[in-house]
Amino acid sequence: MKKIFAAALLALSLPLFAGEKYLFSSKKAVKDKESVKFNTEISAIDLVKDMKCGWNLGNTLDANAKQGLESETSWGQPLTTKEMIDAIAASGIKTIRIPCSWANHLIDDKYTIDSEWMKRVKQIVDWAIQDGMYVILNDHHDNLMPRGKGYYPSTLNYNESMLFVKNIWAQISLAFNKGYDEHLIFEVLNEPRRREHEHEWWYNQGCTLCRDAASSLNKLNQIALNTIRASGKNNAKRFVMVTGLAASINSYQADNSWKMPKDTEDGRILISVHLYTPYTFAMQNPGETTFEEKHAGELKYNFDWLNERFVSKGIPVVIGEYGATNKNNPEERAKWFEYFIRESSKYGMVSVLWDNGDWNASNTFEEKFGFFNRKTNEWYFPEILKTILDNCSNN
Repeated sequence: MKKIFAAALLALSLPLFAGEKYLFSSKKAVKDKESVKFNTEISAIDLVKDMKCGWNLGNTLDANAKQGLESETSWGQPLTTKEMIDAIAASGIKTIRIPCSWANHLIDDKYTIDSEWMKRVKQIVDWAIQDGMYVILNDHHDNLMPRGKGYYPSTLNYNESMLFVKNIWAQISLAFNKGYDEHLIFEVLNEPRRREHEHEWWYNQGCTLCRDAASSLNKLNQIALNTIRASGKNNAKRFVMVTGLAASINSYQADNSWKMPKDTEDGRILISVHLYTPYTFAMQNPGETTFEEKHAGELKYNFDWLNERFVSKGIPVVIGEYGATNKNNPEERAKWFEYFIRESSKYGMVSVLWDNGDWNASNTFEEKFGFFNRKTNEWYFPEILKTILDNCSNN
């Protein structure tokens, strides 16, 4: 019986890419059959400058409450349509980030992704690519361990996390490769962190578990990057975004615990960070509603630090999520957006607006990050869009 089991496991583990072994069923994996030329001459800095301003298709493919295709609308957002993506592109947005969860779409215990789900993800990515947009595709809400399938940055859960990350990115790399040029960017992990820990969102240098999480994340980032590169063809040159714990700027600043993964290609890594800053104005409920000089100062410090640490050294920064929640303060909110985009653009950073579809602040200010009406394909706050586009110096 043991020999039969071992033989079956070996069959599932046969090399799919040169020198690599995986557990998922390659027969059920979606494979990229197209072929386009990848511009290997464009630098990471120039790429990010050309990405200009971006928008997130939030609370959609990242919803993880249900399995199957119906999960796309399970968090209250309508089914994504080509008309919706066309409208985003026509509005002047050049980059779309497509947050995507995978753990709830596994069909076996070998990390095999439901092929229908992968095809649906490809369909939406293709719509954006056809519109000439840059697309950021990631692994979003799968930071689920130790409760179940997914990953969790800790030594205790590392083996399971490594298998999940490796097999998921191997399948994404199969489905998205030679048919996609530099306009498709992979983002390894979204806000990886010790969930439900007291330092979940803020790295504490004196916390042993925080240091352990950072060490584990460094290895998971490396595993994902190695897997992408091992798939070859266009993925050998693909630009890849990597992140620190919780995608917080604090995780990059703390005691050098975050390490840049080693790459077989020079200048192909982008730094991912999220900035809902200052928290009291941008996210806290009720928090503060007036954009003041102290808030501008905090933002400036963050942009200056990111420039000094990364951009000035030729490593571009993508602010994968940012935004200020609706507190019925349109004028002050516009001031925040103007300052945020103007100052971040000075350093060639691309900022990607977080949009969860929830805009109505009639009862609460909590996470009202809806900006684009996905039913009418119009912007709830056209003045904010205009502010973003007018102050994005990369335009």
